[in-house]
Amino acid sequence: MKRIDINPITRLEGHGKIVIFLDERGEVENAYMQVPELRGFERFCIGRKAEDMPVITSRICGVCPVAHHTAGTKALDAAFNVEPPEPAKKLRELMYCGYIIYDHILHFYYLGGPDFIVGPRAPPEKRNILGVIERLGLDIGKEIIRHRAYGQRIVEIIGGKATHPVCGLPGGLSKPLSEENRREIEKMALSSVEFAKFTLDLFHKIVLESTNYIDMIKSDVYSLRTYYMGLVDKENKVNFYDGKIRVVDPHGNEFAKFDAKDYLNHIAEHVEEWTYVKFPYLRRVGWKGFLDGPESGIYRVGPLARLNVSNGMATPLAEEEYRFMYKTLGERPIHSTLAYHWARLIELLYAAERAVDLARDPEIISKNIRNMPGKPSEGIGVVEAARGTLIHHYILDESALIKDVNLIVATVNNAPSINISIRNAAKGLIHGEKIDEGLLNMVEMVFRAYDPCLACATHFAVGQMPLTIEVYDSHRRLVRKIER
Repeated sequence: MKRIDINPITRLEGHGKIVIFLDERGEVENAYMQVPELRGFERFCIGRKAEDMPVITSRICGVCPVAHHTAGTKALDAAFNVEPPEPAKKLRELMYCGYIIYDHILHFYYLGGPDFIVGPRAPPEKRNILGVIERLGLDIGKEIIRHRAYGQRIVEIIGGKATHPVCGLPGGLSKPLSEENRREIEKMALSSVEFAKFTLDLFHKIVLESTNYIDMIKSDVYSLRTYYMGLVDKENKVNFYDGKIRVVDPHGNEFAKFDAKDYLNHIAEHVEEWTYVKFPYLRRVGWKGFLDGPESGIYRVGPLARLNVSNGMATPLAEEEYRFMYKTLGERPIHSTLAYHWARLIELLYAAERAVDLARDPEIISKNIRNMPGKPSEGIGVVEAARGTLIHHYILDESALIKDVNLIVATVNNAPSINISIRNAAKGLIHGEKIDEGLLNMVEMVFRAYDPCLACATHFAVGQMPLTIEVYDSHRRLVRKIER
């Protein structure tokens, strides 16, 4: 059996590799995404002071620290039996909108989007933000950087730091928002709405007006029929900060809808010996292996999943684009993995619109931003990270020290589907001996659509990024090695 290693995979947060196994005819037998580095946050948080958890866990990842900070803070709300005042909830959500703005811009222009903007088979040195700027122009490059900075500035104003916020406390926040800062946020949010509209227009022109790209999005190679999970509000609209967890089956029917505190009744985790990432599945359906369909308990989270479990978006412009996406692709739920890119841009528009609404809410500058906590116990906090549903579960002792921690991060929820998607893409694209870098990139495109954040699931101390692709013959002899 021949073997191809893509090590490491590129344009993602964290470290991992893809292993592809070929039979004697050069056809793909199987493929996996392997994450060989160990994750240790659940263990070394034990014994820490509970109030430190939102700051500690935000260090899990430099891309989505706001998600971990917020989930941790919400877990402490529950663990200390305290409900934050409404102004505090709105202020937290406003900060969260800033995070979604900068994170979704990052993915489309820096990580996954270059495969479309520059082209999936373009030279690898072009498939990055520099190639995007070369294609779109320096002025647009400046706008990309400016609006990412706007999102980070919103986080900095409310959270105290642009990358690792420090504002979250059980029962609320550490400081109110001034009128001067409110006006600054409103101005940045309004500009972000216009930039999100520009980005969607760009997506329409480059992707939706291309027959090749539409065929690629709709192809079986990039499709997967799974369950979907995400937070929704009382009207079943998308909500990043709060709500109930809703699950729909591969036909779009509601399968479950539950509060965060009940997640263990619905989600279980499977372990494989070849990776440090666990594989969540729906407990009621069960683990049936790396298979899709209604008989498999595998589910997906993230932008496409959130739109699939919802009845729409809670802001007008995002709602209009939401309706257009389902009309264009002609199915509900949408099963195309590459449609994650479109869903992500709809969420970018929603986050910007929602930020404007919150910045204009009279309560947003209220000084009533904290209720005092009660006695320590057990708490679960859930938010929608950029990459999907994020769960923090803390058990505290009587001294408010951490006794136990369970974290199910967004990319871990998607881990089973990522492996299936890679296998299906490899089987659909690789045939025979002619394997080049462009073809392997089209396999990598399928995992980039999920915007995986492997640092959330694992940690690696060395920080090297060499790219090595190794091809072995049926006797496991190395016959070809490509290095970056």
